[in-house]
Amino acid sequence: MPDEIELRLLIEAIYLRYSYDFRDYSKASLKRRVRQAQAQLDCPTISALQERILHEPKAFMQLLQYLTIPVSEMFRDPEYFLALREQVVPLLHTYPSLKVWVAGCSTGEEVYSLAILLHEEGLLERTMIYATDINPHSLERAEQGIFALDNLRTYTQNYQLSGGKRAFSDYYSAAYDRVLFDKSLRANVTFADHSLATDSVFAETHLVSCRNVLIYFNRDLQDRALGLFHESLCHRGFLGLGSKESLDFSAYARQFEAVSRPERIFRKR
Repeated sequence: MPDEIELRLLIEAIYLRYSYDFRDYSKASLKRRVRQAQAQLDCPTISALQERILHEPKAFMQLLQYLTIPVSEMFRDPEYFLALREQVVPLLHTYPSLKVWVAGCSTGEEVYSLAILLHEEGLLERTMIYATDINPHSLERAEQGIFALDNLRTYTQNYQLSGGKRAFSDYYSAAYDRVLFDKSLRANVTFADHSLATDSVFAETHLVSCRNVLIYFNRDLQDRALGLFHESLCHRGFLGLGSKESLDFSAYARQFEAVSRPERIFRKR
């Protein structure tokens, strides 16, 4: 019980001090992440962590890296990208120009995956991609397009399974223990700070991809995010969710129809 009170006070303090709103995030997930941050920041209690982040913005930025779960991989769940190629891209071709929103883009792996897919399907040059997140460090890394060489084997396998049409190595240059992805992939990408908890819709889009983000929200915040996606999407626009996420039982369940239910791709009714 004291831990729950301390956690609520910490989350409220973060909101009041830094305007980051985690109040409707899953409490179980928050508790686990805060425990990890406590160990890293050498804070024996959540209250000690609260005191520190209130007075040390650098400590808060360290905590933020735990709270925003900046973990991803390129072409994660390749079946999702294969379904986009086969079932969504043919319909996207009917638009003269496209806008895509990658919500909760983390360090950019999903952004570059979509950019590669759109490039191979002849759509990237007429597409604007909005890549948003609340973590400024993650956005900075995403904009750089630099990833660890150790991950390339997994990324390459995912790319091939997603229906990739070229050698994956065509898209990056390697040096030492890093790879740099081609600048042309992010030429039409706008990286921006945006919170699904507090901010509003900023553009009409044809595709929203928000994967493995909603699982960290409670039901109210999930419905808020889905409401933003519904408002953002144009008539008959597409929504992609993570493999463990669903529209079932949400306030927007009837506002979308399944394009590929196993791959969590939906279309606005």
